[in-house]
Amino acid sequence: MEIVQTIAIVLAAVGALNWGLVGLFKFDLVATIAGGLKFGDVNILSRIVYILVAIAGVVSLTAIPELM
Repeated sequence: MEIVQTIAIVLAAVGALNWGLVGLFKFDLVATIAGGLKFGDVNILSRIVYILVAIAGVVSLTAIPELM
């Protein structure tokens, strides 16, 4: 489970970085990487990335008790 949590934390950090870029510069890194889409546009690849980041965020929450 430790490996899954580590991967989830890294993915959640990537998601946080993407949201930071969205907030600061209105630049969606996932959309750009997933096919040069415009801000807010989605395709199947970007949708999969967004879903994986969301799952990673939830899984990352399970690591919190271990840190306490």
